[in-house]
Amino acid sequence: MLRLPLAAATLLLLTLPAGAECYADYKAKQDNPLRLQYGVAQVPDDACSPSGAQAVLAPKLAADGWTLLTVLSTFGPEGLAERKASAGEYFLRY
Repeated sequence: MLRLPLAAATLLLLTLPAGAECYADYKAKQDNPLRLQYGVAQVPDDACSPSGAQAVLAPKLAADGWTLLTVLSTFGPEGLAERKASAGEYFLRY
């Protein structure tokens, strides 16, 4: 009985890409004057969750005078094309 779940887990690990890519889409703002930003950024695989991406992106954005408002989601490369136009100049900028 234990062999089937173990075999399935092993197969799943073997089918994952070796260098899985992780991306996050986020919203940020600047004050005086108010400016809003929607962007897409690549984040490390070990930060591939909204909270992990937030920890990575907040300091990068702050260095350019932006305040991270929220990380909307994290996703793989399959989600890039549909977000590229919306992110505009902030597509993979950070």
